Formats: sequence, C-alpha cells, structure tokens
Amino acid sequence: MPSVFIKTYGCQMNERDSEAVAAQLVAKGYSLAGAEAMADVILVNTCSVRDTAEQKAIGKMQNLAADVRKNRPNVLLGFMGCMAQSRGKELLDRLPDVDLVVGTQKFHRTGEFLDSIFAGSRDRICDTDEEAGSEAAIREHILAGNSAAKSPSAFVSIMQGCNQHCTFCIVPHTRGQERSRTIEDVVSECRDLANQGVKEVTLLGQIVTSFGRREIGTQNGLSAFVQLLDAVCEVDGLERVRFTSPHPKGYGDDLVDAYRRLPKLCESAHIPAQSGSDRILKAMHRGYTRDRFLTIVKKLRLAQPRIGMTTDIIVGFPGETEDDFSQTLSLVSTVEFDNAFVFKYSKRRDTPAALMVDQIPQEVIEERHARLLQEVNRIASAKTHAFVGKTVEVLVEGLSRKNSARLEGRTRCNHIVVFEGEPQLAGRLLDLEIDQASHFTLYGKALQLAAH
Repeated sequence: MPSVFIKTYGCQMNERDSEAVAAQLVAKGYSLAGAEAMADVILVNTCSVRDTAEQKAIGKMQNLAADVRKNRPNVLLGFMGCMAQSRGKELLDRLPDVDLVVGTQKFHRTGEFLDSIFAGSRDRICDTDEEAGSEAAIREHILAGNSAAKSPSAFVSIMQGCNQHCTFCIVPHTRGQERSRTIEDVVSECRDLANQGVKEVTLLGQIVTSFGRREIGTQNGLSAFVQLLDAVCEVDGLERVRFTSPHPKGYGDDLVDAYRRLPKLCESAHIPAQSGSDRILKAMHRGYTRDRFLTIVKKLRLAQPRIGMTTDIIVGFPGETEDDFSQTLSLVSTVEFDNAFVFKYSKRRDTPAALMVDQIPQEVIEERHARLLQEVNRIASAKTHAFVGKTVEVLVEGLSRKNSARLEGRTRCNHIVVFEGEPQLAGRLLDLEIDQASHFTLYGKALQLAAH
C-alpha cells in the first residue's frame, strides 16, 4: 500500500483532523512516511483564518508540485481543510498537479478518495459538499502500535462549525453551521483514549462552549457543555481535562463554578478578547463588552486563584483608532494574561470586515502589533519568573521539542516546563521545583513522582 505524509497548518482542530485522517489511512493499510521525499501521497491540511496561512499552504504545494513533476511524477498531491473548503475546485484549476481537494466535512472520505484515484476509477477529485453526521464520522487519532505517535495527551473534537459570524472570520464559511456530537459519543472516545494510556484530553470546537445548545440544552441549571465536562471528568484513567476555544459569552456561572468543583478540570482558560474597545467589539460582532469580559475574568480568578489565562487579540481591525488600540493595551495590562496570541488583521474574502471602510494602513498595523507584543512579553515574563522557587505538577509529554537531551511537560495552568530526566517518564505526573524561567518557558528539576 502507498505511504502518506500530512503537512498541517493552523489550529489545534487542524492538528486533530490530521491525526484522525492519518489513523484512518493506517487502518486501511496505508503507511505513514517519515518525510515528504519518502511519500507516495502528500496531503496539505490548510487554514483560512489569515491570508498568510493560505499563501504559505499554496506556496508549499507549488514547491511540492515542481519537485514531483521533475523527480517523482507518480506522487499524488492533495489539499484538505479550511482553504480546501473555501476555494474548492479553484485549487484544481490553479494547480494542475493537485489530484485531491477534501473539504472540512469530508475528512472521513479521504481514504476512499485515495483508493479510487489509485485504482483509476476516478481522476482528480474535489468534494466540499456538506454531509450530515460528519461531526461524529471520524474519531480514530491514536495510532495503535506506533510508539512515536503515542502521547499522554489527545485532542477530542466535540463539534464542528460556528454560528457566531464575527465580521472578520471566515470559519462559518469553511466549517459550516454548528453541529455537536452526543455526550455519550464523546465520553466513549475519551474512555477509549484513557484505555490506551492517554492521561489528558483537550475538548475541541470552533466555540466549544456552544456545544449541544440546541441538541441537548440546559438541564438542572447546567449548560450542555458543562454537562459534558462533568461526564468526561468521570472517565477512569483521565487525570486532566482541558478545552479550547470558548467564547466569552459561554462563560456562565455554571462553567465558572466547574473550575471550583471539578478536580480534573485544569486551571487554565483561553478566552479570546479580540479587542479592548467596545466600539471595535461591536463592529466585530463579538456580542460582549469590555466590562463583561473583565467580569468573567474576575469571577474565574475568584473561583480558581491559580488559573492561567491566555487570549487572542486582533490589531488593526478596520476603523481602529489610536484610542481603540490604547483600550486594548490597557485591557492586556489590567488582566495580565499569561500569554496572548496577537494577530495582525487580515482581510478574508466573503467577510463583512473586508468591505468596511477605514482599512488600517499596514505600517500602522505593524507598529501597533509590535507595541502590544512588547507589553504581552513583559507581563508573560513576570508571570513565569514568579514560578521560580515553587513546586508544580507536570504531565511529562516526552522529549523537549527544542532540546532532545531534555524532557518537556506541561503544568495544569498550561505552562511548558523543560527539565532533565529519562524518556520513560513520558506520560507520568511529576513534581518539579522551578529554578529558572524565560518569557514563556519554565525550567525545573524533579522532586518525586506524584502518587497518581
């Protein structure tokens, strides 16, 4: 059977989708290539959130196509994911060496499409149609018997799509309307993962806090998402539960209280603010105010004082004045996020913001981005250095990504910790004393294995 290499761009949802497709293909008899040069099939899983992500994926495919034409004409090339969904047949027309375009509701058909092309029954395939039930159609993403792919942590997709329609965002167009799995189906997947040695799951969705709003609804004062958290936290073998990405509107009192009463729910919250200006938030169609956001932060820190908090922010949204930007700067300074992902506004086709007047000059966006990033880094550095001398519990993930002579793990509040230790500690909970810190990374030494 042919070998496959998958190159992934974008968010954790894309990472999870790539893992699931890889596991599905392995189950069908395909092998996973260790590098592009060794693969019979190269799939590029794409992102459409920013123009730079699309251009990077297209540039990558153009380079692959040039190499394949010259050296390996039998290699099959394909796009998957959000850009594939958004552009569809346009990609086949623009790049004649591409054989396959798989939309976001067709990931589970990837193996079937490849089989058809290799068998000669179909030539080039583009499928971006909607498919009912696709949110629960593919769940394999732990590669049995492949130790290199095993991890103590796993992503679990709980829903697809988004109904929010922020004016800057293309996701509702690429991922479709919200569609949630059942609580029983998600719990079953989490139980299977725990039985394979996974200690931590991260529940994924475009807006996870919207899970099951229509299909399940509120019961006994708990939203469907909090009902799901309760159920997943009861899975034997799981030690930690995380989720991303939520929406500030989803932080009701039941979710805030979950941080207080569920020991497995990690003290970590990623809450996308996007802006600190009420005027810009309204133009973005975010559905909350600055004060509402600050109230959520206050409630979370009262419920869980050790909580680590991160956010997303866009600079240079159309019409953003210096005063609007100053309000974003002050929000970051007030909240003191552990980290913030700061994005330069990028026009996305088929979004209302792309047609707005008062588009901000690129040089202004660059300058504001640099100023905000400087403040984010200042706060993050102070936050990490405050851990020096303290003891933290870390789930050991494996070898450090930047130094294979050391190990890497993650605290409950989502800080990366690098330390010396034996590779067989991967998957264990370890108590570490922190003795150094950089802007975003902690460094420590092992004290003792946690009893559990």
